[in-house]
Amino acid sequence: MVNGATSNVFTGKLNQILEYSAKAPLRYIINWGRIYSLWPVHLETACCSVEWGAVSGPRFDVERWGMLGAFGAMRQCDVLIILGTVNRKMAPRVKTIYDQMPEPRYVIAFGACSVSGGLYFDSYNVLPGVDTILPVDIYMSGCPPRPEQLLQALIMLQNKIRASKIRSKKYVRNTEN
Repeated sequence: MVNGATSNVFTGKLNQILEYSAKAPLRYIINWGRIYSLWPVHLETACCSVEWGAVSGPRFDVERWGMLGAFGAMRQCDVLIILGTVNRKMAPRVKTIYDQMPEPRYVIAFGACSVSGGLYFDSYNVLPGVDTILPVDIYMSGCPPRPEQLLQALIMLQNKIRASKIRSKKYVRNTEN
């Protein structure tokens, strides 16, 4: 019986060469599109939001680097930038925001408060870092970090996306009735 997996007419090395030559350019094109169209959700809770405003302004112009300043909805965004302190009461809401974002999604912890709790590290209600509830891709230390650091974090995130592989989800239709 011939199906999708066994219908390939090429065998051996030729099959591997054709699969690689088709996957590499496709991976490059998809990752290139992801790199230069990052849509951020910025969760602003402290003084780091002023630095985000500086990055969005004309002097640093984050759009030049491929990150849009404005966004439509969280279901369209793929980068979560956490600016400032996250307390225990806010943690479930941050997790909800993260869960609403489509795959692939990335998290940038911006400032000492989101990385380690900052000045409030010994408080009973402040998380000792946002990485206790979310997987963080880029950590930015400083209180507050400079706008140049966010541009550097953006470049680091773009390099991470450039090196990533494309994962395809296989959807299985439920035939039980």
